[in-house]
Amino acid sequence: MKVLVTGGAGYIGSTTCKALEEAGHVPVVLDSLLTGPRVFVGDRAFYKGDIADRALLRRIAAEHPDLDATIHMAARIVVPESVEKPFEYYRDNVAKSLELFDELDGLGLGRVLFSSSASLYATKDSFEVTEEDPLAPQSPYARTKRMMEQVLEDMAAATDLRAIILRYFNPIGSDPDLETGIYAREPSHVLGQLVMAARGQKDAFTITGVDHPTRDGTGIRDYIHVWDIARAHVRAVERFDDVLAAVDAPSTVINLGTGSGVTVRELVASFERVFGSSVPTAEAPPRPGDAVGAFANVDKSRRLLDWSTELSLDDAIASALAWGEKRKEILGYE
Repeated sequence: MKVLVTGGAGYIGSTTCKALEEAGHVPVVLDSLLTGPRVFVGDRAFYKGDIADRALLRRIAAEHPDLDATIHMAARIVVPESVEKPFEYYRDNVAKSLELFDELDGLGLGRVLFSSSASLYATKDSFEVTEEDPLAPQSPYARTKRMMEQVLEDMAAATDLRAIILRYFNPIGSDPDLETGIYAREPSHVLGQLVMAARGQKDAFTITGVDHPTRDGTGIRDYIHVWDIARAHVRAVERFDDVLAAVDAPSTVINLGTGSGVTVRELVASFERVFGSSVPTAEAPPRPGDAVGAFANVDKSRRLLDWSTELSLDDAIASALAWGEKRKEILGYE
């Protein structure tokens, strides 16, 4: 199959492109390079541009008439930044995606896989959430993701567009061959911050929020290896029509997680075990937009995608540490 991947120069996008290739498929990358590095594209078919550029989309479709599906990953994703810059988030994540979806529908490219987020879920006493559980997005970033889910659901009901919405939990780790990984100079996510503290690039790792209603007061997350996330996309592309036939609907939502929750303190303990040394820590209030967290009920992904995670938390931590040692070689900076 040939698959258009928006945001294919990004962290998850580039890893997914690699997983597609390993499964015998051909990714075509569309990325503005606003954040993703060009080196992550490699020698894949690449179009630098905006997802809302309809002329560019028509050109891509003309040059690749055999496109089978689109994986839409292009988005702004930093929660605190979304609180500070809501206009940019709603413009880039919502308004531009509307243009993309309408053009894809007009081009007859009806299969869309959409990258959504577990940050949509309302806090639940058990922290385990199914796809049917209540939603309460806590940040502009999360609200943009929910809006796009609703757009896709409505468009799928009214047009020939069809959508599988994948709610990611917390991707961590790196591509198994260490060719791509986290590229932000100072990553905002927890594992990137831990790696920086472990390597002496930060004075300490800051635990943001220690009074949450969890077993140790810190936020709870479902940390999933990015390679498992990438594998899930391959399975969803391959089974796209069968998945929607099984649910008898033009769109559906599927959680992508491990099925178990890990608190931030537990993550630090696991990290120190894999790293082989302690990491200095500090404590601070939650960041703007931070949620207590949740972990995935994964029954639906197992049933519809015949997929489950294969790599452990320790695997992800080890690959993130290895990427931290290698990324200067690839990106030119630590």
